[in-house]
Amino acid sequence: MKHLGAARSPLRLYRKLKDHILSHVRSGDWSPGSRVPSENELVAQFGISRMTANRALRELMQDGYLDRVRGLGTFVKETPRHSSLMEIRNIADEISERGHHYESQVVELLKAKADRKLASAFGIDVGKMLYKITLVHFENGLAVQLERRHVNPAAAPFFLRQDFSKTTPTAYLLSIRPVDELEHRVLAVLPDHAVRKLLRVRANEPCIELHRLSWSGDQVVTSVTLTYPGSRYELKSRYRTSPSGRVAQVSAVD
Repeated sequence: MKHLGAARSPLRLYRKLKDHILSHVRSGDWSPGSRVPSENELVAQFGISRMTANRALRELMQDGYLDRVRGLGTFVKETPRHSSLMEIRNIADEISERGHHYESQVVELLKAKADRKLASAFGIDVGKMLYKITLVHFENGLAVQLERRHVNPAAAPFFLRQDFSKTTPTAYLLSIRPVDELEHRVLAVLPDHAVRKLLRVRANEPCIELHRLSWSGDQVVTSVTLTYPGSRYELKSRYRTSPSGRVAQVSAVD
């Protein structure tokens, strides 16, 4: 067992531990996304107090080197993942293209009546039936997107019969209906308790919320809210414009 020295002052022990962790992160021994030893493991390994271990980990998180995920542990912070703001992209494809492991968890898949807001968005009567799905997307075991989607049954009548553990709603809908028009709204939000629990984020973790309406012809096919933890994802697009600054061609850079 390696000790930092029982006779040394708490301040020196804290600095030694912090330098030890930083050296592993900066050298690449602990790569982005890898789990770092827990407080208990550091206490046992180095013969230090829990207060010393907690201070070192807490300050390294504040400095942007580590990220703590409730229920999972502390990890070397990764460069934020990118998703296109201008296009519809299948998140499973984005994650696979980065060489990472994708998986999802379906929270609910059911029929739901349209409230006033949804009825207005879809151009239907209040109380009309829609399909609803809520699922969480994971990258290397870390929750990176919460998807809350409503679907027009007239546009996708067999939506509820799909196995969304094997495909994503985006991939399925794109396979059956062409997309002719999109509307995007982006908000910065603080997640409520339900969202925090599903994404496993702290109460003060800012999130990015992308609201999207998709049309096929003159019919709204789907309305979806995609919520991303602000520290784990960013929305980014690069596109050509006319001399006046209008969009001429969209080019994804994810």
